[in-house]
Formats: sequence, structure tokens, C-alpha cells
Amino acid sequence: MYSEDELLPISALQHLEFCPRQWALMYLENVWDENELTAQGRIMHELVDRPSREWQGDIFVARSLRLRSLRLGLTGIADVVEFHPVTPDGGSDRGIALPGLDGLWRPYPVEYKRGRPKLSACDEVQLCAQALSLEEMLKASVPLGAFFYGQPRRRHEVIFDSTLRLKTEALALRLHSLTMTGTTPEAEYTRKCRSCSIYEWCRPKSIGRKKSARRYLELICLSDKYSEEQEP
Repeated sequence: MYSEDELLPISALQHLEFCPRQWALMYLENVWDENELTAQGRIMHELVDRPSREWQGDIFVARSLRLRSLRLGLTGIADVVEFHPVTPDGGSDRGIALPGLDGLWRPYPVEYKRGRPKLSACDEVQLCAQALSLEEMLKASVPLGAFFYGQPRRRHEVIFDSTLRLKTEALALRLHSLTMTGTTPEAEYTRKCRSCSIYEWCRPKSIGRKKSARRYLELICLSDKYSEEQEP
């Protein structure tokens, strides 16, 4: 169990799974820059990240719900958590009681993302961490959740199976370990670098796995010195 002071952002899991170097530059070195893609994502979240409670049919909806998991050492805010009514024939999943509401309810986290579903599991581990936090906080079962992606404008449901849960728990451990060591991984250029907002800070083509930052700076100094010597 972690203490309150040791809690790390749930959102950091998404960045760590997507690219460990991006995570380190953002969360260890406080490097950030915005591009068109991140601006679209920020605007989308500004529209939904307004604390509120409302009914949508027979579903109770809570927006901007604060989450935490002392077991995983994580904290964050869920865009939306829907509470679906559990029918009497719901089987072993009997749901939970909610203050002021009759019946039993099953939590269902929904995360808003711009763009489309990704090939990697970076989004899924973030949503799964929200589900694990809800289970710990509410003593509830959270088997399913969903993303609402901006471009197809439809939901993409996620099953929180044992494989995804174990992956999320392992990534949370790695997140704490890397945070303690404070180490920024080496740069490695891949196709996903093209859309990264901190590409110019990372410089994956100039400082790649087989290229040291020291050697890169030495080459710049030598180039500047050569240019000065060639001046009339």
C-alpha cells in the first residue's frame, strides 16, 4: 500500500506505455509543448471535465470523479463514470448501493479521447487503472468500460480481463520504479514520433539509441568552430 504522498497520476500510465522517453520528458523533466492534436484533446476534455451529476435515462452519470488506488499508488480524475442499474437476475454481480438511490448499481468508466483507437494498449491501461481504482474505492466489480473517440464519434468498449489487469498493475509498478530512479530513457525514432508534441525536445533522430547526446553536442561545437575558421 502506498501513502497519499506517493500517489502518481493515472494519466502517466498512458504516456509510459506509449513511449517511456515521452513520459520521462513530461513527468521527470517537465517538458511540454502543444500541437494541433494535443490542443484538440485538451478542448475535448474541457467540454467534459466539468463536475456534475445527472440522469441519462435509467443511468446515473457522474462527471470528473476523483479516483485513487492506494494499492497501485495512483490518483486521477475519471472523465465520466456511469452507474448502470443491476437487475435482480444479475447473477453473482449484485452491484453496489449508492447514497440516496434505490437499488444496486454497477460502475462503468468512460474516457474521452480525440482521434481513433490506437494499435497499442496505452489507452486501455489508463482506463483499466480507473476501473481498478473504482473497485478499490467502492468495493465493486467493474468488468467493463469504454472510450468515446472523437473521430469515429462512437464508443469502443473495453473488457477488463485478467491479462489487461496484470499488465496495468505491472505498469504501475514500473511507473513508481522509474520515478524513484529519475532516469530518462534513450531516444528511439519510430513512426509514432511524427505526431508527438515534444518531438523537438526529444530529437529522436539526432539523439537515437546509437547516438549519444554528448557526441551530438560535440559535433555541433565542431561545426560552429569550423564555420568560424572559414569566415574571412
